[in-house]
Amino acid sequence: MAGCCLLVPIVALSWVPWYAQDRPRLAGVPFFYWYQLAWIPGCVLAMLAAHLLTRHPPRRRR
Repeated sequence: MAGCCLLVPIVALSWVPWYAQDRPRLAGVPFFYWYQLAWIPGCVLAMLAAHLLTRHPPRRRR
């Protein structure tokens, strides 16, 4: 499951022909640029989810 969390941003950003376009613009910025910038928080959330899914509980000392 953690691998899927990391795979989504990789696929979304690796398939350049999908987002290599000028329109729609956001505040005058072409889609190509703001799409990549929008994925920055998305990647952070995906990495956080993967970390939480693979985290092990702390061991108790005896």
